[in-house]
Amino acid sequence: MEMLSDPAFWTALLTLAALEIVLGVDNIVFISILSDRLPPEQRGRARTVGLLLAMFMRIGLLFSIGFIFGLTQELFSVAGHPFTGRDLILIGGGLFLLYKSTTEIHHKLEGDEDEREAGIGTVSFASVISQIVLLDIVFSLDSVITAIGLTENITIAVIAVVIAVGVMLVAAKPLSDFVNQHPTVKILALSFLLLIGMTLVAEGLGQHIPKGYVYFAMAFSVFVEIINLRVRAKAEPVRLHQPLINQGVATAAARGARTSA
Repeated sequence: MEMLSDPAFWTALLTLAALEIVLGVDNIVFISILSDRLPPEQRGRARTVGLLLAMFMRIGLLFSIGFIFGLTQELFSVAGHPFTGRDLILIGGGLFLLYKSTTEIHHKLEGDEDEREAGIGTVSFASVISQIVLLDIVFSLDSVITAIGLTENITIAVIAVVIAVGVMLVAAKPLSDFVNQHPTVKILALSFLLLIGMTLVAEGLGQHIPKGYVYFAMAFSVFVEIINLRVRAKAEPVRLHQPLINQGVATAAARGARTSA
């Protein structure tokens, strides 16, 4: 109870929870896009299962500090550059994310979406969950290492993870629906995943890229796309009424021609 009355506890909790939510954005986008390949009745369950697995995985890693520190120990070196277990996980996860993002963009641009709507080419629930678990490992590792760097209090870190996953569970369906209803937003989301995959590979190779730059670029792109959506929404009624206007002009011209005759 003394901890609850400590301002430092609430400051650390809110800061870490906010950071966990931000770090979870790429995770939830990936889960939403993967679950979209399932039949409609299974998508919500896939999102929930994927996020709950991510939560339990992060909590488990938080209680495995020795394992986490072991991943930061050098395993071997190539051309003088040392590689750790964490580096290998980041590189593997980044390459997998690059592959999945590229194939999803291909499906979207090559017209495979029509087959998916017709029920052709959907994947199994177990296949989607296994892919979610693979990426959960990478995202969870990054999240836990960040949490450990911010606080040594495991209780605060666990509560922050639970809060972040709770927020993501609430936001998962609206975000997924919004992405799937707007094709340009879906391509933008897949481009984000490409960027994150490349960032993970670079991190694994020892090239640190500040995440602030990545998330700023993502936020700016989303802002521009929101403006584009609003402009298109305002222009749509004009396009809908344009044939009626043209028809009215043509009718008036015809009547004028008859009158002249």
